[in-house]
Amino acid sequence: VTPFIDVILVLLIIFMVAAPLATVDVNVDLPGSTATPAPRPETPLFLTLKDDLTLAIGNDSVPRPAFAATLDSRTKGDKQTRIFLRADKAVAYGDLMQAMNLLRGAGYLKIALVGLETAPAATGAAAP
Repeated sequence: VTPFIDVILVLLIIFMVAAPLATVDVNVDLPGSTATPAPRPETPLFLTLKDDLTLAIGNDSVPRPAFAATLDSRTKGDKQTRIFLRADKAVAYGDLMQAMNLLRGAGYLKIALVGLETAPAATGAAAP
């Protein structure tokens, strides 16, 4: 019984430490993806494009005129930082491209698009 409780306590501690690191509190409805998930860095930097076309870096809303300066301060000027771009599925393609152009204009070329991870469709299913 004692080793079981030790294992449970260790798992509890691991989840308590890992859970806050994996969350972003900006509410956005992401489109689904069946692609194989790529590994994340320890401290990912998320740029969120909400359905009302406002931008957020991490959990903080950022006005477009201050976008480049705010991003530089968050990355400490490292232009090689990978930026994880999250966009609400209601955002039009052109608006998403404008956000990507903002990143390019600020000198950030390593952009990863984020989507919801969904289960891949069954390969042997018959089409109606």
